[in-house]
Amino acid sequence: MALADDFKSFCGDLLLDNLEEMQKTAGEIAKKLNSHYYNLSDEKSEHLYIVGSVGRETAAKNNSDLDIIFDLPNSVYQKYNAYASNGQSALLQEVKEVLLERYPKTTMKGDGQVVVIEFTRYTVELVPAFKQSDGRFKYPDTHNGGSWKYTDPLSEQNECTNCNTVSNGIYYDFCHLIRSWKNNIGFDFGGLLIDTLVYNHFSSNSNYSASGHEDYIDILQSTFEYLKGLNKDQSYWFAVGSNQQVSNSDNGTFVAKADAAYSSLKSTIDNGDDVNSTLQTLFGKAFPASQSSIIKEAAAASVRSYRNTEQFIEDLFPVDIRYSLHLDCKVSQDGWRDFFLIDYLRGHGILRHNKKLDFFIARTNAPKPYSIYWKVKNVGKVAESKDCIRGQIKRTDSDHQKESTDFYGPHFVECYLVKENVCVARGRIDVPIGTA
Repeated sequence: MALADDFKSFCGDLLLDNLEEMQKTAGEIAKKLNSHYYNLSDEKSEHLYIVGSVGRETAAKNNSDLDIIFDLPNSVYQKYNAYASNGQSALLQEVKEVLLERYPKTTMKGDGQVVVIEFTRYTVELVPAFKQSDGRFKYPDTHNGGSWKYTDPLSEQNECTNCNTVSNGIYYDFCHLIRSWKNNIGFDFGGLLIDTLVYNHFSSNSNYSASGHEDYIDILQSTFEYLKGLNKDQSYWFAVGSNQQVSNSDNGTFVAKADAAYSSLKSTIDNGDDVNSTLQTLFGKAFPASQSSIIKEAAAASVRSYRNTEQFIEDLFPVDIRYSLHLDCKVSQDGWRDFFLIDYLRGHGILRHNKKLDFFIARTNAPKPYSIYWKVKNVGKVAESKDCIRGQIKRTDSDHQKESTDFYGPHFVECYLVKENVCVARGRIDVPIGTA
């Protein structure tokens, strides 16, 4: 039952930890807009809808985005729909100016379909919209000269609630677990897509309703098996509840990541290895360690001859991965032609000594500005004997990190992008170095 207790504890720790603060902020925004558009002086809930992952109750700890819809009077729609060109943009600017009266020192912009309000711990994305008789919302889209589009977040919320009820609370737990896995491994996997795919999997496994925490390891393995079997090239899926098209995240990167997670978990279970250790690899060091590994680590620490200098990004910033980040490395040596590490490892499997390494951000879809942090970790007996495991996280704000192949071991380099004091993208590249 120890593993069941570990899952219960970890899932409890994944719950959104600033919901009350978000709700208070949403109420203040509603109060301002209700006063301006409805002449309601102190109304903090009317016409306001918290949507997105927070509204679906699938947002996990460190979530850095609060999505809100505010239902405007139809007269406002008539006014801006009558514009000859892009009344949608004019509407966003008006709402932004109204909110600037309430938050004059807060960074704010009208962007595409939303008014973006950047608070310290999270960003509010406010959609000014018009509720329709069928429960959908008509909202402005400023692209391509302006148009009106429709969204149906309340249907998404209702269906997520129903699935969670039928599964006795397991559905929300697994939406949180998959987010935690995504944040730890570091890849773009949209929240609505996560909720949709977990929903699709759960809908095909009604037996989960009779499950408990003791079954979470089997459900997790089954969920990864489901995800790895999906088509990474599929353009979109139909969202839970609303059936709107939800786009594939990062060209289906999640499929390969799920394949690796499934293989790792299956191998661990089949071989009777330490499951908690594998779960820490998937979810991060916040997942509880097994008692045997705690004892083993304590014994190792008592005779350790090197300083454990490794730092972890989770200890420095909240982690909410929202963008992709891919690293590569240019390898050079006197008398040799330069080559790229990822291509080289596919054919050779290992690097030799006396090479210069230039790690760099190959691509990212994260919008600037952001801060750039690097971590270089040396692994192996040689690094330990030289008391040089490193692993500190350092801000450089450079796209490049230069190193060299000094001694044998399975080293790795990680890079983190930080916006508004939240880690929003992370990437890793492994560097196996041979003895010659």
